[in-house]
Amino acid sequence: MAKTAPIVDDELRPEYDLSGGVRGKHDKVLREEGYTVRVYNDDGTVTERRVAGERMVMLEPDVYEYFSDAQAVSQALRTLISLVPEKRQVAATTAGCTE
Repeated sequence: MAKTAPIVDDELRPEYDLSGGVRGKHDKVLREEGYTVRVYNDDGTVTERRVAGERMVMLEPDVYEYFSDAQAVSQALRTLISLVPEKRQVAATTAGCTE
């Protein structure tokens, strides 16, 4: 005789009240900034993978040696932007600003 799987009660327990939840509450932040997925393996090891968001830029290892945080990268890019006057004038004109 074949074994049958026990019937599982699929109802949510009363102590789990989800009536105040907001669907997609963190969607924008996760999409823009990314998130980390961790898988805990049976052998005790952890596999981790970073899912990059739309606003993220991944640095190559040789570049990361010089710019290890967001502030350092932003400062270097702002310095580079200030050295390109044509682009700065076009961006200011497009934004409705005058220099």
